Amino acid sequence: MKQPKILIGCPTSFHKEYCLQEYAEAVKNLTYKNYNILLVDNSEDDSYLKKLKSLGLSAIKGSWFEGAKERIVSSRNLLREKALEGNYDYLLSLEQDVIPPKDVIEKLLSHEEDIVSALYFLPNNSSLTPMLAIKEKKQQYGYIPFNYADKHNNTIKVNYAGLGCILISRKVLEKIKFRTDEKPGFDDWWFCKDAEREGFKIYADLSIKCKHLLKNRPWDWGQLKL
Repeated sequence: MKQPKILIGCPTSFHKEYCLQEYAEAVKNLTYKNYNILLVDNSEDDSYLKKLKSLGLSAIKGSWFEGAKERIVSSRNLLREKALEGNYDYLLSLEQDVIPPKDVIEKLLSHEEDIVSALYFLPNNSSLTPMLAIKEKKQQYGYIPFNYADKHNNTIKVNYAGLGCILISRKVLEKIKFRTDEKPGFDDWWFCKDAEREGFKIYADLSIKCKHLLKNRPWDWGQLKL
């Protein structure tokens, strides 16, 4: 059986140079065979684009805007267009500061779902917060507790997942463009709301635990089961 064709990529800029080397090594050493990499650089000049290419990473230039949200959304939609034009079956949105296990694609594909996220954590004051949330009473959202996400390896249905490491099917990309809004929330938030509005379900595989390489955050990743 032919393997699904995967495009791996994300918006990026010179701000992520601190984690570039580790990211490049991670994406080149994935065990899945039928994939391509494409990064969209939205830095103001071409210096970072040249650095990406010097490491053997396929990269194109995205539009530069004064606002970070506009830069990211524009770059993400360019990546979406490339996935559709290139007849890819899935887009793996993999942010440059998120380092997945080598078999991440195989594990995400095994669920045969349209949207499946891996697990990564965001520092929140003195703790770590999984980038996953479930809609609770009164339509409010609550993040999955750290202790649960860290200790469990099951797959759960969620209402929000960050775009750090998430597999998105072509079917979803055909219906949904990335966007932002004047209301609070980034493009990942609006993507999840739009996906649910279109009838798609969002899942998270807690067994796929990724590193999150945040600059100037001295977290002891050894405490997690990575």
